[in-house]
Amino acid sequence: MSKRDYYDVLGINKDASPEEIKKAYRKLARQYHPDVNKEPDAADKFKEVKEAYEVLSNNQKRAQYDQFGHTGPQGQGFSGEDFGGFSDIFDMFFGGGGRRDPNAPRQGNDLQYTMVLEFEEAIFGKETDIHIPSEEKCDTCKGSGAKPGTKPETCRHCNGTGQLNMEQNTPFGRVVNKRVCHHCNGTGKEIKEKCPTCHGKGTVKKQKKIHIKIPAGIDDGQQIRVAGKGEPGINGGPAGDLYVVVQVKSHEFFQRDGDDIFCEMPLTYAQAALGDEIEIPTVHGKVKLKIPAGTQTGKTFRLRGKGAPNVRGYGHGDQNVRMRVITPTNLTEQQKELLREFNNLSGNEAADENEASFFSRMKRAFKND
Repeated sequence: MSKRDYYDVLGINKDASPEEIKKAYRKLARQYHPDVNKEPDAADKFKEVKEAYEVLSNNQKRAQYDQFGHTGPQGQGFSGEDFGGFSDIFDMFFGGGGRRDPNAPRQGNDLQYTMVLEFEEAIFGKETDIHIPSEEKCDTCKGSGAKPGTKPETCRHCNGTGQLNMEQNTPFGRVVNKRVCHHCNGTGKEIKEKCPTCHGKGTVKKQKKIHIKIPAGIDDGQQIRVAGKGEPGINGGPAGDLYVVVQVKSHEFFQRDGDDIFCEMPLTYAQAALGDEIEIPTVHGKVKLKIPAGTQTGKTFRLRGKGAPNVRGYGHGDQNVRMRVITPTNLTEQQKELLREFNNLSGNEAADENEASFFSRMKRAFKND
C-alpha cells in the first residue's frame, strides 16, 4: 500500500515552519500514543506520525523529500530512524523523562448506574436505595492482599519504588527511563502468601447499597453525581464518584419538552360550537378550563405553572392543551336527522366567523379561474 504524504500525515502545509511541524507532531503523538489510545490501529498511526516527523524535522531529509518524495535520493527511500520505544518518546515529550510514582495515591474509578423512572416520579422526585456492584476492600486481609498473619514484603527488584530504570541509546542521546516493575506490577510489594479471599488483589466484588435522592423536575438523559460512591481509591487515594443516569418512561396522556408539558383534549361538535367548561388533567390535579364558542381543532390553551418544576429550582413550566374536535361515528337515525336539519339550516356550507377563513379564500380562488 502506498504511503501517505508526510505533510498530510501531520496535517500541515508544505511551507510549515519547524515550530509548526514540532507542534503538529506533539499533538498527534499524544493522540495516538499506545499508552493513551487503545484503538487497534493507534500503534500504526503513531509510527506513521513518528516517521513523518523524523523526515520533516530534519532540514536535509526534508529537502530531499520535497524533491524526490518517498523514494528518496537514489530511490533508497526514507527508513524513519528508530527513536526507541513508544514509552521513551512519550516520556521525553510529555513526562519529562519519567513516569508518575505508581505508589502515589490515586482516585478510584467512577461508576455509572441507569435508573428508570415513571413520568410522575421524574416530575415530583423521589428517594430510593439502589444496589450496585463495586470493588470493595477485602475484609479478610484489610486490603493488603496477603494471607492473615503475613504481610507483603518490599520488592527486592525495585527496592519498593515500583519502578525500574532502563537505559537506551536514542538519536537524542542516552536516555534513562523509568518503567513499572514487572515483578510487583508497580506496587513495590511482593506477596509471598496471598489472601485466600481476594487472591492477592486486596479487593473483592460486593453489592453496595446507596441511598439516592432524585430531584423534582429531572428529565430524561440527565444524570446525578454522587460524590465518593464510586470504586475505592488506590494507595489510600479518594474514592471515585457514582453517576446515576435517568431514563424516564413515556406517559399515555402527557408529553414533556423541557419544563413544559403538552396534552391533547377531545371536544364534541357541540362543545366546540357552543363553548363549554371542561376538566383538564394535569400532573398537579384536575383544573377547570373554559372553552369559547367556535373553538377549532388545533387551538391550544396554556395553563401557566402547571408544567414540570425546574430541576434547579427556577419555578415551573406550563401545560399546553391542544383541542381536537371529534367526528362522531355510529350515529343513530335521530342524530343523523338532526345533523341533516342543521346542515340545511346552515345553507349546506361550512361556517366560519373569520372573514379570511379557509373556505372564503377557496371560493375566491375558484372565482378567479
